[in-house]
Amino acid sequence: MNRYYMGAAAVALVAVVGAGYLATFGRGGGDPFAECRASAVAGGAGSIGGPFTLVNADGETVTDKDVFTKPSLLYFGYTFCPDVCPADAARNAAATDLIRERGLDVQPVFISVDPERDTPEVVKDWTGWMHDDMIGLTGTPEQVKAASKAYRTFYRKQSGGDPEYYLVDHSTHTYLVFPETGFAEFFRHDETPEQVADRAACFIEAAEGV
Repeated sequence: MNRYYMGAAAVALVAVVGAGYLATFGRGGGDPFAECRASAVAGGAGSIGGPFTLVNADGETVTDKDVFTKPSLLYFGYTFCPDVCPADAARNAAATDLIRERGLDVQPVFISVDPERDTPEVVKDWTGWMHDDMIGLTGTPEQVKAASKAYRTFYRKQSGGDPEYYLVDHSTHTYLVFPETGFAEFFRHDETPEQVADRAACFIEAAEGV
């Protein structure tokens, strides 16, 4: 079974359930998402996210600007993952459909942390199986590392096993990202599709009112 990391040591995120986290949003003086937040980030929301260059499932080089054209549920994982990644990706796909049923637009995004095996073709098959609109991304090891660093995620290839069937330890948070303002919130592995949808919808509705 693949090991995964969910604490501050992995992604430097601190969950503060129910807290009224007040932070500066963009260049404004208040936080339009204050009523939606169920978490806080060590260093502030502005410390998560940033530009990246990766390769999409069609083999095209893309940047974060190309990817985040609408509110997005972003997850870092890998297609050979035996348990956590399929569960999280399926949860995000279900949450996407629930959010869309409310008349709000959102897209799921998957970034592979296993570029050695996850070619664009492999990622395309896997994300297509998860959700028709899931964007799949991979890249060179350097590109993937840079994207992971920007979002403060953790991953590490396990050593000592079969060189072909190795596992990858990785963090398991899903991020809500907006096109113009970037990272807004994260969701834990144990949250249900309904919980993700409810909170993400709150953020999306609040963003529409900014």
